[in-house]
Amino acid sequence: MSIKTQKEIDLMREAGKIVADVLRLLGKYIKSGVSAYELDKIAEDFILSQGAKPAFKGYGFNKRNLFPATICVSIDNEVVHGIPTKDKVLKEGQIVSIDVGVIKNGYYGDAAKTFAVGEVNGEKKRLIEVTEKALYLGIEQAVEGNRLFDIGYAIQSYVESQGFSVVRDLVGHGIGKKLHEEPPVPNFGQKGKGIKLREGMTLAIEPMVNAGTWQVYFGSDGWTVYTLDGLPSAHFEHTIVVRKGKPEILTL
Repeated sequence: MSIKTQKEIDLMREAGKIVADVLRLLGKYIKSGVSAYELDKIAEDFILSQGAKPAFKGYGFNKRNLFPATICVSIDNEVVHGIPTKDKVLKEGQIVSIDVGVIKNGYYGDAAKTFAVGEVNGEKKRLIEVTEKALYLGIEQAVEGNRLFDIGYAIQSYVESQGFSVVRDLVGHGIGKKLHEEPPVPNFGQKGKGIKLREGMTLAIEPMVNAGTWQVYFGSDGWTVYTLDGLPSAHFEHTIVVRKGKPEILTL
């Protein structure tokens, strides 16, 4: 676990701005009939045009199954890590989560957002709203002197009060010179537990919220994670810096 200098944070902010710009750009293309592959190509072209590189492409622990794309595109009951193929085409009424990672000048930025494809039903709309609010409630806890699990407690307690559930098998993470650094950042936990947060820690906070059960499973591609009950899931994420007062978001 590393405490970043201001220079390192400035470099991460550059990567984070590109991530935010990618999500904003892709939002213009989220509509029925667009393939996930098209979204991936738009994202990669933009990232390269900014002098950066996709963080996810070629990432993985199993060298025989490295992630093949620039972004993750996860639709409805796909929680995270959906592979953007040509035959994955958006349809009216779906929700789609886009996860983007960028590396520039040796430092990473990572963020995610869930979009509605056209008009969606009330439950999906509420799922998106609750997940996004949960992210910001978690971020509010990322101040010096608080404990790591204060973040997860804030997320979990709000999500469950709304009748939804937080995924337990996947968590947020530290970030900086590596995409995934210490510490793991769960979206659940007991208030007042975990390591003490210190100014300069950089974290990727990312609630994954399911409409039904929190349980999930991995698909046959080795990447895509699905809800066990087939109900939809939403995902929001920001890269942040722990501060003494208000946390700083690097991927706005």
